[in-house]
Amino acid sequence: MITGERIRFRAVERDDLPAFVTWLNDPEVRQGVLIYYPYSLVVEENWFEGMLKRPVDEHILGIEVKETHVQSGEENWKLIGSLGFTNIDWRNRSSEFGILIGEKAYWNQGYGTEAVRLLLKHGFNTLNLHRIFLHVFDNNPRAIRAYEKAGFVHEGRLRQSEFKNGRYVDTLVMSMLKEEFLYG
Repeated sequence: MITGERIRFRAVERDDLPAFVTWLNDPEVRQGVLIYYPYSLVVEENWFEGMLKRPVDEHILGIEVKETHVQSGEENWKLIGSLGFTNIDWRNRSSEFGILIGEKAYWNQGYGTEAVRLLLKHGFNTLNLHRIFLHVFDNNPRAIRAYEKAGFVHEGRLRQSEFKNGRYVDTLVMSMLKEEFLYG
């Protein structure tokens, strides 16, 4: 486990796949990702099998939030999203990352920013990465704000690079270098 103040990361399990399918079939959730068509459980199972064949440092992690039952005081962890590194370049110590908060009830509460900071800490302090970058659509202000709050720097704009919902949107490229990371 990789643990933060209000969240933790854990390995994704096959039992998590139905939640992923639900999230990816919600047009509002899907708006911020490259997926543009409905997902089936079979497609997600194939993705899962392929992910398991990738290096362990590129396995997707589940984002869980600690919840406390009001009456009993019992604590449990709820899966709200996923994130991870992709295509790690070990020679240049660089990697792209992606995140999805699929449970909309947890949007706009700072969980995305906390998850990004915790993954950056893991990337810089455990994996010894030098540069972590991402791509985000310019019509996703909530994600852009979370990345800026975490300390990402705008590097560039890929103009009209993606066709979403009947129009072209720009893709922003943002990054952070290890020496810029303030939360280590």
